Amino acid sequence: MLREFLNKVDERKTVVGVVGLGYVGLPLAIAFADKGFGVIGFDVDPQKPEWLLSGRSYLKHIPVDTFEPHVKAGRLTACTDFARTGECDALFICVPTPLTANREPNVSFVRDTARTLSENLRRGQLVVLESTTYPGTTDELVREVLQEGSGLTAGEDFFLVYSPEREDPGNPVYSTHNIPKIVGGYTPACQEAGCALYGAIVEKVVPVSSTRVAELAKLFENVYRAVNIALVNELKLLCQQLGLDVWEVIAAAETKPFGFQAFWPGPGLGGHCIPIDPFYLAWKARQVNMSTRFVELAGEINTSMPAHVVARAREALNARDKSLRRAKVLVLGVAYKRDVDDMRESPALTIIDLLTAAGAQVLYHDPLVPELPPTRKFTFDLKSSPLSPELLKEVDCVLVVTDHSNVDYDLVAACADLVVDTRNVMPRERGNVVGA
Repeated sequence: MLREFLNKVDERKTVVGVVGLGYVGLPLAIAFADKGFGVIGFDVDPQKPEWLLSGRSYLKHIPVDTFEPHVKAGRLTACTDFARTGECDALFICVPTPLTANREPNVSFVRDTARTLSENLRRGQLVVLESTTYPGTTDELVREVLQEGSGLTAGEDFFLVYSPEREDPGNPVYSTHNIPKIVGGYTPACQEAGCALYGAIVEKVVPVSSTRVAELAKLFENVYRAVNIALVNELKLLCQQLGLDVWEVIAAAETKPFGFQAFWPGPGLGGHCIPIDPFYLAWKARQVNMSTRFVELAGEINTSMPAHVVARAREALNARDKSLRRAKVLVLGVAYKRDVDDMRESPALTIIDLLTAAGAQVLYHDPLVPELPPTRKFTFDLKSSPLSPELLKEVDCVLVVTDHSNVDYDLVAACADLVVDTRNVMPRERGNVVGA
């Protein structure tokens, strides 16, 4: 079984199925097609396959010319017909793993996908989970669901692997092909199959001893960032009390050529991984009667930042004899990070919700997000307002949340009466700019 699989990989005859055509799945599908593999993309949202097959991109950082030639050549197709997963030699699960309302892991999308795949699972297939999750998800949940639904046995009848996604949308240097790929297999044969297939599309494969090591490595990568961002967010609060510029402090510390890596404060964490992963790790620790106090504290600090930003806006308005209630506030940027259209877990959404609850009239401008779609937590009936001198003079406060590079900040500085800046993109020497 293994030899047959490896031969197919060597001959580029492996048919690859990617389940979930979002920020993780679509780049992965394109990467396989780039190397000559036949790819079938699967998604429950019918619009995504429709747009791909018609040559339209629904992700702004992925140009049409990266996938349209593959579609026209027949190397890449997409559908909502999950019965076709039986045509694939390898299946990659790239679905969301959010939190529940109680900040516990919600692996329902993974479970449902595994159940669907089990209906057409056949001998010799490789199943890979790429979704970020807690240690044990692949060995326990995914394996058990696949085996129960198919009657097959992992490691004997099919291969099972965990390999965490490491996508960074909008990164001009690193993409799927040059980001090292961690691969953990359920058995040595599973490991070999996974390494061989990934090795055909990425520059470096990093084998680890188990799926659990790979799962925890992914959590650790993002918890590392979350903890350090929490540290600088807390430092920002201290600097505000001391009358110091946290950005200057960090920039000075960054000149040390060893033992220091700069992280920068902001309005809170966004994206699908960094705001969520500390709680996945803390939940898993509780299963073994351990409290990860350091990690949980970092999560709490980062989660509290949107409320701090709104408090700073209120203070800045009060200093101008204005109230946040009935104030007109323009939120500048709603994506979770610069120069992408990704709004997953964006702190801007929480900020807008808090501002609205406080009685403010909220508008927003984001050149990459023309309107706010419904999310699992929020539904706003808002569209991006064109940035103009008239709008900037009309609002009581401009709140910089996301520092897109194609925004005219000089215009904002010149026309706005008050700017509350969470990203350090505005000149502090102007009397109308307040840090947050």
